[in-house]
Amino acid sequence: MNINSLAFRLFAAAVLWILVMLPIAGLIIYSANSRNVFQDFDNQLITHAEGIAAWNLEVKEPVKPKHLNEALFEVPISGYYWQMQPADGKDGRRLVSNSLATSMLPSPYARKIKPDENGYRWLDVEGPDSQPLRIIELMHRFGDNENGRLYSIAVAARVDWPGARVNEFAESIAMALAIVAIGILIATYIQIRFIMAPMRTIEQGLSDIRTGDAEKLDAPLPSEIEPLKVELNALIDSNQDIIERARTQVGNLAHALKTPLAVIMNESDEHKSPFANKVSEQAKIMRAQITHYLDRARAAARVDTIGRVTDVQPVAASLQRALERIHQDKGVTIDIVGSDDAKFQGEKHDLEEMLGNLLDNACKWCNRRVRLRVDTAQTRSNARVSMLKLTVEDDGPGLKAEERAKIGKRGVRLDETTPGTGLGLSIVGDLATSYRGSFRLDKSQLGGLKIELELPAATNNPA
Repeated sequence: MNINSLAFRLFAAAVLWILVMLPIAGLIIYSANSRNVFQDFDNQLITHAEGIAAWNLEVKEPVKPKHLNEALFEVPISGYYWQMQPADGKDGRRLVSNSLATSMLPSPYARKIKPDENGYRWLDVEGPDSQPLRIIELMHRFGDNENGRLYSIAVAARVDWPGARVNEFAESIAMALAIVAIGILIATYIQIRFIMAPMRTIEQGLSDIRTGDAEKLDAPLPSEIEPLKVELNALIDSNQDIIERARTQVGNLAHALKTPLAVIMNESDEHKSPFANKVSEQAKIMRAQITHYLDRARAAARVDTIGRVTDVQPVAASLQRALERIHQDKGVTIDIVGSDDAKFQGEKHDLEEMLGNLLDNACKWCNRRVRLRVDTAQTRSNARVSMLKLTVEDDGPGLKAEERAKIGKRGVRLDETTPGTGLGLSIVGDLATSYRGSFRLDKSQLGGLKIELELPAATNNPA
């Protein structure tokens, strides 16, 4: 998943939402449960304390309650305790639960802890056997008047028991929320893949158009994206119309210029004079230049055509056979190495013209050997774009650095004894530039000249 993709942004947003909202939800649930557990724990202590007080409503001296619905009051050091003792600290009858045995519970009243709105006093303290206890205390007066004896009724229980319940619940809710988070992430990933599927369909369709496997986007798409398909198809049709009009105008211009030039050349050839010879010479130069620029205009129109793809191997093999036959007197051998399935993103005629000029130039200057290497590689700026690299080398005399700098300029020839117009490598450079490629010269390992030509390669992008 590309970090700069819509899918990554949607997935990252979902992850961020989970990391923020689920912990908050877990904290809220944990807090509510903790509050309820400890509230129930306090209510249970209140119930036991009021139960003890109820057993002593109509008596003048403290009596031991017969039952409090809690068996742990009878088990020594069980964690559940109660006691009744005089609040004034003077001698008097003192009653305790069997669980408390000979121990005593501290009195919140004696520690001057203020009662809550219901008259209960609370104290968290360490009890028998170092147990953490929570104590509730209420005051009960024996007798019928205010002069009756004031007693403290205290009930205590281990406070770590509800704490353990809260911790167990926290672990359970954390595990549950983790499972929910994983489920949401999986569902989000599946949803994103499902939602982005039409975009991959468009991507594959455009790739098919670019490589010539299709002319338009024909795959069915959701109604929200259907207008995009319609606009893209309209853009492709408009591109084709513009190119066709450009080709027509270039053809009309070629006919309009070549016919008068042919008349001028014919007339000048019939009159043998220095002036006629000069006119004929300049007319031929004009015809060569017009042909060159018209070819360049046609090439520029073909470059912008969508879906033109050419297999390199058949073109190279055809040129190999033709040039070896033409230069058979020198015994020239052309070796083709590298990729067999490389494709050029462009017109076959342009590839034949560029590669033909390079190989023909190498055959003219080589001793006997010419090598053509065909490779494809991804560009540094965009890993999804591939370039076709054609390298032509020969074992001839080669060129010096300053001579290589001159080569490729229109009409420049370093050796006038070799047939040619000086436009060959210039045409190659112009065509390469029109295809947004590159063209450079260097020294070959074979001893002669190495020419590297980079052009756009046709590849199918994976969906």
